[in-house]
Amino acid sequence: MRIWHQSFTVLEDLPAYADRMRDHLRGIVRPDTVVDLHGLMPGTFPANYPGEDMAFSPLFALHSAQWMLNARAAAAQGYDGFAMCTLIDPLYREIKSFAGIPVMAAGEASYHVACMLGHRFGLLLFMDRFAARYAEQISLCGLSERYAGAQQVGFGFKDVLRGFEAPGELIDRFKVAARKLIASGADVIIPGELPLNLLLASEKISRVDDVPVIDGFGLTLKMTETMVDLKQSTGLAHSGHGWFNQAASPERFDALAKFYFRDEVLSRFNR
Repeated sequence: MRIWHQSFTVLEDLPAYADRMRDHLRGIVRPDTVVDLHGLMPGTFPANYPGEDMAFSPLFALHSAQWMLNARAAAAQGYDGFAMCTLIDPLYREIKSFAGIPVMAAGEASYHVACMLGHRFGLLLFMDRFAARYAEQISLCGLSERYAGAQQVGFGFKDVLRGFEAPGELIDRFKVAARKLIASGADVIIPGELPLNLLLASEKISRVDDVPVIDGFGLTLKMTETMVDLKQSTGLAHSGHGWFNQAASPERFDALAKFYFRDEVLSRFNR
């Protein structure tokens, strides 16, 4: 099985993050599953931190186009599944409709699994501008009544990057924030961004007191693997009915992509 992993970061800018992902995924997927890591194009963001763009909905929408092109490339290159490893789930409904292969979105998967593990879940964020987007996603999943809300974790992206080398202090600070979220009604915790998630999961932080902490990165890869298995063994696949699900023809998609994007951009997605 071959899975295309997709990040919202430029992985060339974050080698320590990419290395930590490679190390962690080996303990998640089966030995015969190949996971290839992909980020966005070099130069996508003005710095290695995507949050300055992602804080604005129009810029998020523009960057999301790369996710559609990468999903199309994954299917064309024979990948079995497409793992969207960012909790903000860019264009995940659109991508599911046309990819033609199983697609798993980290936010959607994390919210549903959190409801299997407890009654109410909450998010701890270092990108607090995303809170409104997450609330909208949770509403689209029909899970608003199970959502205890989002809180700031108390540190930022650069702190998380430094934490890959010396995680102890950040883990302690995370636990302090987690206990506040638990006190406000959460009995499952989702770290709101994948770099924080990966730091915690790779350091074996799966609970705070008796409250589960979701590993959205590992969960998304494992669920992608499972959906590929189910498609192959039972034929289970995404719906093709209705406006949200019906796929346009690949030829029309490619024609519009060529219309909207320069050839030198498209060439990066057709390797």
